Amino acid sequence: MKIIIAGAGEVGTHLAKLLSQENQDIVLMDTNEENLNIPYNFEIMTVVGNPTSISDLRSVGVKGADMFIAVTPEESINMTACMLATNLGAQKTIARVSNNEYILPKNMDFFTKLGVASLICPETLAAAEIVNAMKAPWSRQWWELAGGKLILVGAKVRGNAPIINKFLYDLAKGEKYYHIVAIKRDNETIIPRGSDQILSGDTLFFTTTPDHVNDIKTLAGKDDIHINRVTIMGGSRIALKVSELLPDNIRIKMVEKDKEKSYRLAEKVETNVMVINGDGRNTDLLISENIKNCDAFIALTENSETNILACVTAKSLGVPKTVAEVENIDYIRMAEKLDIGTVINKKLIAVSHIYQFMLDADVSTVKCMTFANAEVAELVARPKSKITRKPVKELNLPKDMTLGGKISNGKTEIIDGETIIQAGDHVVVFCLDTAMRKIEDYFN
Repeated sequence: MKIIIAGAGEVGTHLAKLLSQENQDIVLMDTNEENLNIPYNFEIMTVVGNPTSISDLRSVGVKGADMFIAVTPEESINMTACMLATNLGAQKTIARVSNNEYILPKNMDFFTKLGVASLICPETLAAAEIVNAMKAPWSRQWWELAGGKLILVGAKVRGNAPIINKFLYDLAKGEKYYHIVAIKRDNETIIPRGSDQILSGDTLFFTTTPDHVNDIKTLAGKDDIHINRVTIMGGSRIALKVSELLPDNIRIKMVEKDKEKSYRLAEKVETNVMVINGDGRNTDLLISENIKNCDAFIALTENSETNILACVTAKSLGVPKTVAEVENIDYIRMAEKLDIGTVINKKLIAVSHIYQFMLDADVSTVKCMTFANAEVAELVARPKSKITRKPVKELNLPKDMTLGGKISNGKTEIIDGETIIQAGDHVVVFCLDTAMRKIEDYFN
C-alpha cells in the first residue's frame, strides 16, 4: 500500500514510523526540511514539498496513492490538500481538522463530495476520552469497546490490592469475569501468561463486562470516587468540549489565565460552568477556590510541563482524580512516574483513529495506549479465517498479543484457552504496537 502523509509534526511522524514497520510504501512530506529528520532505521521516503501544490503532489506520486493523509497543524491546508489529492487520483483521503462542526454526521456527505473521505478532530476525540476517564475515576484508563458491552480498564495496583503477589494461573481458577490482557511494569509492557506474577506498582489492564467493573475496582484495591465537582485549568477547545460533554449535574470551574479569553469563555459555557480569570498554577488561588473539595482536576493548557506540575499540586492538596494533557510524548513517562492519574495525548489518539483505516481486517476500533507501547483493537472474525479454526489455546498466537473478550450474537464472553471464535464474532485484541499486522493474518 502506498501512503502519502502530509505534515511531519508529531502526528505525521509517529504515524509514518508505525506504518514503516509494516513494510508499507510511506512518503512523508513537509514544507520544513528540519521536520523530516527521521532516524535511518525507518524506511520512509521524506520529501520537502507543499501539500497544496499540484506539482509537488504529482512529484510524490499522488496519482498512485492508496491513501493520502493530511495532518499539518492547519485544517485549511489539510482540507485543500485532500481535495487536490482526490482529484489527482488518490484512492482515499483523511484530513485532520480542529473545527468540531466539520465532523458532524450531517456534514460528512458534503465533504465527501468535495474529495475529503474522512475527517478526524483530535480535540473532540481527546475530550471524549477525558469524559470517559470520569466514569471510573479510580482507573488510569477506561475505554468502552463493542458498543459498551466490553470494558478495557487500566489501574495501578499497590500493596493493599488483594491480587498482589498472585500468579495469573491462580487467578484463572475463579469465576471468569475478567481477563488481564497486559501488565505495565516500570518501562516494560508485558503480555502476560499464567506464570506471570502481579507485583505492587504494576499497572494492570483488564477486560471485563460493565456489570463486573466494581469487582475489578475491588481486585485493584481502589476506593470509590464520586465526581460532583471538577476544576479545569486552561480554556482550550478541549476544555470547552469537556464541559459540554460532562453531565449537567457536575459543577465545573474553568480557570483561564488570559483575561479577554476568560470573558469570551463565560459567554460560551453552560450554566453549570463558572469561568475564573486566574493562573491555575497559583496554589493560593486553588486553595481560595476550595480545590480541597474538588473531585477531579483536569489540566488542559498548551504546556505539558505546566499541566503535569499543576496535577502534582492538585494531588498534594487532596484532589483524588487528576488528568493532564501531555502533548510532548517524551514527557508521558515522567507523568506516569509522578502518578498523574490519567494522561491524554491528542496526537496519539489521532494516530489510533487514522491507523484503523489502514488495516485490511474488519476493524471497529483501534486504541493506542498512552501509558504502554501497546494497542487494543476490536476486530470481526471473517468466515474461514485462521482465528475460527481451533480453540484459542491451539492457535499458537504470537507472544505479543492476547484476546480479551468477544461479542457473539449479542452475548459477551471473556475469552480463555477453551474459547472457540466463530465467524462474525467481534473480538477485542490487545497487542504490543509492533504486532498489529500479525492480527490481520488471523482474522482475514
